[in-house]
Amino acid sequence: MAATKPPDPLAWTFLILAWLVALAATLGALFIGEVMGQAPCNLCWFQRAFMFPLAIVLMVACLIADYRVGRYALPLAAIGWLVAFYHLLLFGGVIPEEIKPCGAGPSCSSADTIILGWLPIPALSLAAFTAIIVLLFLVRRRSP
Repeated sequence: MAATKPPDPLAWTFLILAWLVALAATLGALFIGEVMGQAPCNLCWFQRAFMFPLAIVLMVACLIADYRVGRYALPLAAIGWLVAFYHLLLFGGVIPEEIKPCGAGPSCSSADTIILGWLPIPALSLAAFTAIIVLLFLVRRRSP
């Protein structure tokens, strides 16, 4: 029987960090919506649909030391990243007004989507998805 090489300790650190990013993004979205009372737009709902499960999936992966979590977490993070990127383009005015998907509900490009006076919520979402993707690739690279 061949001995399997144990994962690099950094793989565990990267996995924990990916979970913490997903957890912080989830709690931040809940805080903005429930405590601050800011209703999410349609694209924010889609991003939540991909971020919230990531917090649970990555937590379970941490608990059972599943270093192959990228197989099922990367697709969630990648699709969430695409939605966040599209949302940021919409917010920045790069996408023309006529193809805006947020006709009903709060606007994607209003001042309500700014945090701390200068930081757009779509940029935070994009940064969180990007960090999770990078960390999951690092987990994959450092594990057997």
